[in-house]
Amino acid sequence: MEIRKTISIIIPNYNGRHLLKKYLPYTVTAIKNTGVNYEIIIVDDASTDDSVEFIKSDYPEVILIKNSENKGFSYSCNRGIEVAQYKLILLLNSDVKLAPDYFEHQWKYFLRWETFGVMGRIMDMEGDHIQDAARVPTFNGFKIKTDYFYYTNRKNDRLYTFYLSGANALIDAAKLKEIGGFFEIFSPFYCEDMELSIRAWRLNWKCYYEHNAICRHEVSASTKNYQTAKWVKSVYYRNRFYLHAIHLNGLALTAWYFQITIIDLLPKLIAGQSWIWESYKELFKNRKLIKQYKEKVKNLLDGRENNGTIFNMVRKIQLSVSNKIPIKFKP
Repeated sequence: MEIRKTISIIIPNYNGRHLLKKYLPYTVTAIKNTGVNYEIIIVDDASTDDSVEFIKSDYPEVILIKNSENKGFSYSCNRGIEVAQYKLILLLNSDVKLAPDYFEHQWKYFLRWETFGVMGRIMDMEGDHIQDAARVPTFNGFKIKTDYFYYTNRKNDRLYTFYLSGANALIDAAKLKEIGGFFEIFSPFYCEDMELSIRAWRLNWKCYYEHNAICRHEVSASTKNYQTAKWVKSVYYRNRFYLHAIHLNGLALTAWYFQITIIDLLPKLIAGQSWIWESYKELFKNRKLIKQYKEKVKNLLDGRENNGTIFNMVRKIQLSVSNKIPIKFKP
C-alpha cells in the first residue's frame, strides 16, 4: 500500500521576508525529498516589507495570496486552506526550519481513518532544548491547560497530543476543510490551534505527536512584529477566554465565568495589570459571535450524533499515557 500522500504547504507571512529567506529553502528541500506532488502556498498578511517582491522573484513557483489588510494567523491560514488541492495540508510558520527527513516519520499516521493530524518535535534553532512535544491536558478548576509535555523513545508508540501546534501541523485536508478551518475570532493569533484540535478531538478524531519528525523554531520571531507586550498578553487572555466560552456548557460554563472573574480578573486589576480588563470586556462584547461559533461546534457534533465533550477529551489523552513509558517535562 502506498502510504505517501500529496501535500499542500501553507505558510502565513507578515513582514517575514528575512525569515522566508532563511528557512524556506529547508522547507523546499524537505518536501522535494518526499517525492510526492506538492504545492507551497504563502499567504501574505498585508506585509509592509518586501516579502511579496521577494517571493515573486526568488520563488515564482509558490502560490502567493495577498491579503488586502492585516487579518492575522487564522484568517491567513484559512485563505490557504480554501485553495489547497492536495490530500494533506502542512500548516507551517515562516520561522520554522524543517529537517530534511521531516515528513518520512509521519506517513504512517494517515493509514488510520481517525487521524486528524500529527505534529513533530519543535526544538530551539541551536542545541537540544525541546520547545514543544506531546502535551497532556488537565483542568485547573474549569480552566483547561497543559499539565506536562512528554515523549517516548519506543519506536512503535503512538502518542496522543492535546493539540497540534500551528507552527508545524500536518493535517488530513478533507477533515480540515470539513471542520471549517480555524475560527477567525482568534485573530490575530494565539489559541486558534488549541481550539481547532479540541474541535477535532470532540469529533472523535485523533491528534498525534511524532518525536522523530524534527523542526527547529526561532523563538518569538513571528509575533515580535506586533505592538506591545501588554497588548500581546491582552490578546492571549482574551483568546483563552473565547476558547472556554465556546467549548464549555451548562454548569461548567457558569462555574468557569465565576472562576475567571475571581482568579484572573480581580487579582490582576488589584495588582495594576489593567490590560486584563480589555480581555474581559472583549469576552462579553463578542458574546453573540461566540454563540455563533458554539452553534458551529454543535452542528458538527450533531451531524455525527456525537456528544464528545472537552472533559471526555482530557480523560482520553490522560489514560493513553498510562500504558506508555513517558519522558515528562514541564512547559
